[in-house]
Amino acid sequence: MKIHFLKFLSVGCILFVLSACVSTQNPPRPTSQNLIHELETLSNAFHGDVGVYAKNLKTGQELSLNADSLFPTASMVKVPILITLFKKIQNGELDYDSTFIWSADLVDYSDDGMLSCFKDSSRISLSKVISLMITYSDNLASLWCQQLAGGGVEINQWLADNSFPQTRMNSRTPGRKSHWEIYGWGQTTPREMAGLVQLIHENQAVSTWASEEMYRYLTRIYWDDEALSVIPRTIQVASKQGAVNASRSEVVLVNAPGGDYVFCVITNNQTDQSWEDDNEGFALLRAVSALLWNAWGI
Repeated sequence: MKIHFLKFLSVGCILFVLSACVSTQNPPRPTSQNLIHELETLSNAFHGDVGVYAKNLKTGQELSLNADSLFPTASMVKVPILITLFKKIQNGELDYDSTFIWSADLVDYSDDGMLSCFKDSSRISLSKVISLMITYSDNLASLWCQQLAGGGVEINQWLADNSFPQTRMNSRTPGRKSHWEIYGWGQTTPREMAGLVQLIHENQAVSTWASEEMYRYLTRIYWDDEALSVIPRTIQVASKQGAVNASRSEVVLVNAPGGDYVFCVITNNQTDQSWEDDNEGFALLRAVSALLWNAWGI
């Protein structure tokens, strides 16, 4: 005669076993208050200004710490360059399959990036110039793309038309010199920069086709030593980094098993202006990324 084992267990034992199973399979998620407290602890220990915005795209949970304050974009400004460039392509003003002739006279800027190694009169496709701008963050390629996108005026117009009132291109843009003197190449807030990448992710930037192409570029990032380094290599991530002496920044959208999430971390007025791996700004990017991965990624 078969006798079910559970008949010999007390109700209390059964509840204990079930409770243990549930807690093992579904560990409690940190609350927003818990995560904000962790972010504040990291910020308070940092020697400089810190801004953070993060959003869990599955649950809608948001975290913000100086998320609407202005910060330098550094190379993150290449995201609005990318979007406005694809607007030109979508409208037929640029041929996505076109090939250009490189000349050092095209861009008045001294740089040791990959494009600077090209010989004058070298032929290069538009898609490769875009890849140099995003994947390798080549500044010569980026300034060339800025020109091809119509310059800072057109880039800023797209931003204004699409509800990004604080993100602006400053460099080589008429009327923006005073802003350039404060913020450099561009300026943004953590919330708006995260919103730009989210817009691309949701296929709402320019067009579905353009968004899909842009997202692919953003998932092929060479610079992966900071926020990306603490995310498992098997996870797809779209990102763009920025760094100047007094500011380190990164915007990241993670296609995680636990649900997609986006975040942006920006620093300014850093005391530590070194370029070593243990720079305080770089360490902060890794710490915030690890915090969010453990909270939302798994």
